[in-house]
Amino acid sequence: MTILHVFDLGDIGGLLRVVQALATGHRARGHAVYVAPVMHEDRSNHPLLRRLCDAGVSIRPVIVSPRGYAAERRRLADLCRRLRPHVVHTHGYRPDLVDAGVARTLGIPVVTTVHGFTGGGLRNRLYEWLQRRAFVRFDAVVAVSRALADQLVRDGVPGDRVVTLPNAWLPATPPLDRAAARRELGLSGEGLQVGWVGRLSHEKGPDVLLDAIGFLADLPLVASFLGDGPELPRLRDRAAALGIVERVRWHGIVDDAARVASAFDVFVLSSRTEGTPIVLFEAMAAGVPIVATRVGGVPDVLSGAEAILVPPEDPRGIADAIRATAADPRAAAARAAAARHRLESDFAAGPWLDRYEDLYHQVRRTAGRSSRITRAARRP
Repeated sequence: MTILHVFDLGDIGGLLRVVQALATGHRARGHAVYVAPVMHEDRSNHPLLRRLCDAGVSIRPVIVSPRGYAAERRRLADLCRRLRPHVVHTHGYRPDLVDAGVARTLGIPVVTTVHGFTGGGLRNRLYEWLQRRAFVRFDAVVAVSRALADQLVRDGVPGDRVVTLPNAWLPATPPLDRAAARRELGLSGEGLQVGWVGRLSHEKGPDVLLDAIGFLADLPLVASFLGDGPELPRLRDRAAALGIVERVRWHGIVDDAARVASAFDVFVLSSRTEGTPIVLFEAMAAGVPIVATRVGGVPDVLSGAEAILVPPEDPRGIADAIRATAADPRAAAARAAAARHRLESDFAAGPWLDRYEDLYHQVRRTAGRSSRITRAARRP
């Protein structure tokens, strides 16, 4: 098949890791895979694009102004006419709203993967409302967790178009050993090293972990936050108000953060909402004990046998879980080993890539090929 992925090129996030895994995985299976990252300036040196290029995936950037929606549609239409993809796969609300309709107009089946909703301010909630309304016109809507699939059906997406397909783990580079990972992050070998990775935004709950640290004054603890986002100034102020500035490290965006996950004694996911978090897979692969909030697709990935799960918005619960992990390293190591085994057995990339291939074939059969692009391809 010829497959075209369209996505908004951000700095970090599980969405980009899913695009990378799908594109490189299907390219390795012999499909013609193209990616069309939508960007507002030339970012050809972006780490994701470099990795895709190294894997033989063809990159067709769509460079437009932030509000250049008409130009974006024209460029994507031209791209589809040239490439003649059998399926267009969109990721994220901008491609879902702006670009998917272009492919539909040309008679090309369209699949989207819904990675989760963040809520937040009025503007973002409006975009997400429009996105959910647009899903009724897609050939298939992939939800990365059961909870998200149920939500989509409640929101009016036809149930026969919703496919529950949790993310999978396709390792890019092996994790460093603990000492090397700590050197990479500039961490000492002393005290309890707690790790957090993600976008510094409300839905990811970095403030919840900061509040939890306030309950752990008796532990020699250092918390490392890997990532960037709009909440960083407020989080710095919060750390100062809690008197924990010396116990927090702000590392910013770390390229291929999975390599350094082994630096931590505990990995914390404190999100208020989630799909199927790729960062959990990274911690599981590195063999790090995990404390996570019981939200979205997290319970589909981990049970109490593999991690300590706590309710969202519960900093004291996270503090107690960190304390329990530090107090009983043998039990923590057993949970980490069980988590790694589950990652390898339940979230392998092969069956996941199979299911996406089957889905692409299915929407091709359903949508047919009586399209403008097919007719154009027959012209001399």
